[in-house]
Amino acid sequence: MDKPFFELRSISKYFAKVIANKDVSFSVNRGEVLALLGENGAGKSTCMKILYGLYNADEGQILKDGKPIVIKSPKDAMRYKISMIQQHFSLVSAHTVTENIILGNVKGRIDWQKEEDKIQALADKYGFSVDSRKKIKDLTVGEQQKVEILKALYLDANLLIMDEPTAVLTPQEIDNLMEFVRTYSKQGNAVIFITHKLKEVMTVANRIIVMRSGMVYGNVKKDETDEIQLSRMMIESSIEKLENPKFDSISNQVCVSIKNLTVKENNEIPLLKDISFDIHKSEIFGIAGVSGNGQLELCMALCGALKINSGSIFVNGVDISSYSIKDRIEMGMGYVPSDRHRYGMVMSMSLAENILLKTSYSKEWKKNGLIDKKKLKDKTNKILKDFKVKAPGPSSIAKELSGGNQQKVIVGREVENCGDFIIFDQPTRGLDLGAINNVHASIIREKEKGKAIMLVSTELSEIFTLCDRVAIFYKGEIQGIYKTTDLNSEKIGLLMAGYKNQEEKENG
Repeated sequence: MDKPFFELRSISKYFAKVIANKDVSFSVNRGEVLALLGENGAGKSTCMKILYGLYNADEGQILKDGKPIVIKSPKDAMRYKISMIQQHFSLVSAHTVTENIILGNVKGRIDWQKEEDKIQALADKYGFSVDSRKKIKDLTVGEQQKVEILKALYLDANLLIMDEPTAVLTPQEIDNLMEFVRTYSKQGNAVIFITHKLKEVMTVANRIIVMRSGMVYGNVKKDETDEIQLSRMMIESSIEKLENPKFDSISNQVCVSIKNLTVKENNEIPLLKDISFDIHKSEIFGIAGVSGNGQLELCMALCGALKINSGSIFVNGVDISSYSIKDRIEMGMGYVPSDRHRYGMVMSMSLAENILLKTSYSKEWKKNGLIDKKKLKDKTNKILKDFKVKAPGPSSIAKELSGGNQQKVIVGREVENCGDFIIFDQPTRGLDLGAINNVHASIIREKEKGKAIMLVSTELSEIFTLCDRVAIFYKGEIQGIYKTTDLNSEKIGLLMAGYKNQEEKENG
């Protein structure tokens, strides 16, 4: 084909003073997997949202098969057979798989048996182990993602945009997803794959677009590049190599001790069942597993947001099981939540106000009965500088920052306020290499200060890079606790999927 399937030509998009995209031009061909790389805030998602109709471009045009088209809404995009699977799924948990897929797409009297059979046949065709009659709330996160893909296939989409699609999957599920992408593209369809994982790019992509500061900085074939060259194109400044002293630096002193922790609602299956482990000072203790297997509930129970049914939580020998959230903050517990929009920040507030939120009751900010705005401004400026946050200043509104910079603000606030124990729950989800490196460096610095750190992550590379020991979670239970040096990707992937090897389980 001499004409591209879809093409973005000279696309520009402005948000007030921020340039999100500037003169962006690239195309995707039929049968091609195009990877879109770039740091957080580089403009990748913005130009894809323009192609999908969630945003309207201020300048430029979109073409299909060489002819200009107008996409003002997702409905327009669907008419041109474009579908987008975003990081945060848009599924109704109380509805079945079939109900979610046909929602808004079927009119009049519905033949449920026919629709269920049609969707089941579609799932079977692509090797998706999903029951069309099951409710979304009963599915794993990996299965929910397959439902999102089935929604696109049901609408007969032939351009599929996938935004960070492997963030919540096990290694085995990632392999299955990559196989689907290859199969789908070979049928004459196209895939645009947004990711920061260079290994995945080199595995599945035919061609790679590199974006930086809202512009295209590279357009290369996979066979003509490598991971080192791509990382140099992505990042304006070189990434510092992190040195993480494992094991030798761990203190003999236990800082956090979790004993037989159980959490359940009414008479339902426990969300957490008999969880026990210790975290030493100067130790990074990992919690691995597919999302939805009790990791969030563990974090919420430790920070006081979720009531425990039995068991105890000790910090420095003190039982804090009955402490309120405020009590736990005052005694120095830090918590970087997995969902920064829902739990970490108020997006309509300024950065300074978000820094104040966590300790608004503290005497630190009081001056003659009012808030000491100068002290708050100075503290915010210090965090912006120390954590390399790209923002005009303390008065900047949180929602105007990229996701990576929002995360740096949250990490900075929690690190500055915490005492001996800090929880990091999915701290680098959806971030680019530069932002990930910044967060990792912060975690290692806290370890070197002698703090006890609990790191929850679905990224195995993150677990292996940072953690001294790791507990693998499956359906609210610990499959085993291991030194990271005793694990590999295959072994940890099987444990995450529920295969338990009692012989190798560590009793400590």
